[in-house]
Amino acid sequence: MAKLYVNSNGTILSNDNPTIHASNRSHLYGDGVFESIRIMNGRPLNLENHIQRMLEGAVALKMRPSVFYTQAFFEEKILELIEKSEIKEGGRCRISLDRISGGTYSPSSNEAVYFIEVYPIEVNSFELNTKGWEIDLYADMKKVKGPLSNFKTKNGLLYVMASINAAERQLDEVLIVNDKGAILESASCNLFVVSNGVLYTPSLDEGCLAGTMRMQIINLAVANGIKVYECTIFPQNIIAADEIFLTNAIRGITWVSGYRTKRYFNNTTRKLVAHLNEYWANHLNNK
Repeated sequence: MAKLYVNSNGTILSNDNPTIHASNRSHLYGDGVFESIRIMNGRPLNLENHIQRMLEGAVALKMRPSVFYTQAFFEEKILELIEKSEIKEGGRCRISLDRISGGTYSPSSNEAVYFIEVYPIEVNSFELNTKGWEIDLYADMKKVKGPLSNFKTKNGLLYVMASINAAERQLDEVLIVNDKGAILESASCNLFVVSNGVLYTPSLDEGCLAGTMRMQIINLAVANGIKVYECTIFPQNIIAADEIFLTNAIRGITWVSGYRTKRYFNNTTRKLVAHLNEYWANHLNNK
């Protein structure tokens, strides 16, 4: 296996050595935002939407990202790492913006620094899981809607605790709800419900993560004549659904086979995975 590398604010380092300073504010306070980006054919996917969301999240955190932090800037840095790490097919990239070191709860500056890491993965396309996931609700903590709800911030304890809860209950994933009992997302994915061939997904106004794959699936569904509604989803809607699937940037689409005693099909889900792979195959071949 080839040696892997990271880019720490312009300095390329081997990822098997220390790469983050003790004063890093993300390490100390979770003071940053990040994106997880899928790599296919050695290229990052959907980069425009990832960089846009990351920069908007940084601004929401009152950071001042450099004017040089554009899509083109980060694409160059990511491709450099992919090449140096010899990732020629499938992989994943994580890119962070953290507030620059200094200060305690009160920062000494709001400037931002970046950190990029890449890893290979075995598959070079989006593959539907052969065994459906088992899910249930997560009741111990609620997600409260706020100005940071739609962004991927470094404050991920809600998702960590939800993931631990899923493991303890021998589930594949759990669904996170708000204080009104409406379902927002899972511990690592956005949620889609399929009923009578129509897709339903929680609205961004409800406080769910503004997932880049969520956005792409909505666009792909509409382009292929599938209706999509962004709306409030309650547990009773999960029970009444024909299909449930989850989306994130790395796995693409994950089929859910069971919620408690309810079983689900995956007919629409399989079609969407095919549309997703067809889209990226055409897009990458035309570059």
